[in-house]
Amino acid sequence: MDYTILAPIGSVVALLFALYLALKVKRAPEGNDLMKKISLAVRKGANAYLKRQYTGVIIFFAVMFIILLVLALLGYLTIFVPFAFLTGGFFSGLSGFIGMKIATAANARTAHAAQHSLNSGLRISFSSGAVMGFVVVGLGLLDISIWYFLLKAVFSGLPEAEQVQAITSAMLTFGMGASSMALFARVGGGIFTKAADVGADLVGKVEAGIPEDDPRNPAVIADNVGDNVGDVAGMGADLYESYVGSIISTGALAVAAGLGFSGVTIPMVMAAIGILASIIGTFFVRTKEGASQKNLLGALRRGTWISAVLVAGAAFPIIYFFLGSDKIGLYGAVISGLLAGILIGFFTEYFTSDSYKPTRKLAKTSLTGPATIIIGGISLGMLSTGLPVIIVGVSVLVSYYISGGAADFNMGLYGIGLSAVGMLSTLGITLATDAYGPVADNAGGIAEMAHLGEEVRERTDALDSLGNTTAATGKGFAIGSAALTALALIASYIAEVKILAPDFNFDLSITNPSVLVGLFVGGMLPFLFASLTMDAVGRAAQSIVVEVRRQFREITGLMDGNAEPDYASCVDICTKSAQKEMILPAVLAVVAPIVVGLILGVNGVAGMLAGATVCGFILAVMMANSGGAWDNAKKYIEGGEHGGKGSDAHKAAVVGDTVGDPFKDTSGPSINILIKLLSMVSIVFASVVIAFSLIK
Repeated sequence: MDYTILAPIGSVVALLFALYLALKVKRAPEGNDLMKKISLAVRKGANAYLKRQYTGVIIFFAVMFIILLVLALLGYLTIFVPFAFLTGGFFSGLSGFIGMKIATAANARTAHAAQHSLNSGLRISFSSGAVMGFVVVGLGLLDISIWYFLLKAVFSGLPEAEQVQAITSAMLTFGMGASSMALFARVGGGIFTKAADVGADLVGKVEAGIPEDDPRNPAVIADNVGDNVGDVAGMGADLYESYVGSIISTGALAVAAGLGFSGVTIPMVMAAIGILASIIGTFFVRTKEGASQKNLLGALRRGTWISAVLVAGAAFPIIYFFLGSDKIGLYGAVISGLLAGILIGFFTEYFTSDSYKPTRKLAKTSLTGPATIIIGGISLGMLSTGLPVIIVGVSVLVSYYISGGAADFNMGLYGIGLSAVGMLSTLGITLATDAYGPVADNAGGIAEMAHLGEEVRERTDALDSLGNTTAATGKGFAIGSAALTALALIASYIAEVKILAPDFNFDLSITNPSVLVGLFVGGMLPFLFASLTMDAVGRAAQSIVVEVRRQFREITGLMDGNAEPDYASCVDICTKSAQKEMILPAVLAVVAPIVVGLILGVNGVAGMLAGATVCGFILAVMMANSGGAWDNAKKYIEGGEHGGKGSDAHKAAVVGDTVGDPFKDTSGPSINILIKLLSMVSIVFASVVIAFSLIK
């Protein structure tokens, strides 16, 4: 029996469970007419944005398809590559789109459910986040399964070793489509959401002194739209790409390790088992009325930990059955990845949640003004990079040596890939705990705009504050998994070059000028990329600030609540700005590895990938954690500490949070896509670089 059949079965189960949860959310009442009206405005804005974004992305994919098709016809790629590129992008975009649709349908329903109890609000918002999680893993595994069985049929006449090599080599390339779509979704959505958020905060809370999510603020609907297009659709596309990348790259590394079809089967079967474990874990997420932040975090953590334990239990017999007792060390690699994911999530939570000392200490610095809280937030972010680096480093070493890397280099690399699969195996529930956050945030906005009772806002604020922490934890998990996946992809790149040019002599020593220059270029790219995306948010936010000030000034009766602002104009400004500003960062990510390859050659590209992975991982952790801590420090003050809402400390914290918005929701999360896309583009264009590079 070909046990890879479990992969498409697992994907179908995930999609059916997502459908069940979506119908469950849809059956919940949406609330009164005003709540429905606000939710509809958010839904329309999100749909309009995605329609315009996908129109632009289609042009990019059409151009890339033609380029890849020409290269395939010239013999530099297999003919499957251009089509695999399209399917990778399509499924990645589709997962984000479906997640966004259910999130915008769940916001008012969460607010309505919160009128009854905290647990009711949690269940609706978490269910909508779980739809995102299971759609991502379901479509990701479906895409992998379709190509695996198609290519297996096409190459069935080849000997097993050549057949596995041909299948995995072709499959590696569709990750480029997923990565490209993820970058557009993350960067475009991040620019949209943070331009609206920054503009709304600076003019509404700081200048006008009105509450967050006040219906008088013209940018409030754009802010709610942004939560969905950036933190739901963008995050979904991002983790879709990590998920498929880890499975495919591990399968490709199985070829060099000499494991044949068994080595390819293991990551696919583990992904299927991970889906079942994640489904079981969702049923353990519940809480009681009046729960503290630690109680709420415990409820979500219980679900993810149960899923991880189930995967850990299933991984041993899977590896034993397919590879035998002499390869059982690979089980340690899986456990290493699972533990690394849990630990990175925990320490991200420690540095960003107001339940712990670092964020509370940061909140206290607001007493002396905006400058000190900004200094404190940057310092906290830098400090927080230490533990994730150590965790990933230990995971890599353990995975490599416990898999037999000391005796067989390629087996050690396969172990590293398998640890990335282990970390991402419970993605269904891990992503659910992240994607639920924007829904809770929107629910709080709707509760404020619809003038629901104070107890409702308290419940939605509790869920929102939890969402800030889980979003930060989710970003930490995404960045950690990106680092492991990128390492596996670098190994896959080297393996791919050896397949294309068996006589090529790699010289990856630090004294090789091509490698050294490549390291410097790769180390610089995340900083350049972060600069471009942050500058884009700044420019877009300036447009929103000008528009909100204009409406406050020109619309008679707006500040008195006797007139309605023009929400649509702010949504339109954000949409246009995001579409325009995301082009340069996306082009940089695709063009950089090709240019570096043509100038510095294969060795230079390997150096660039190493430099980008190291610097990108550290920079992404620092930015995500600084932003998350600033956000929760503001929430902590709003809870009554250091003077509460409206105090000087609160105004300083709002400034810190405003600086942190593009840190945590635009640049930081986009960098982890950058480091994977650089690897994917390098793999796809490896044959071109080998043929035409200036330095051989």
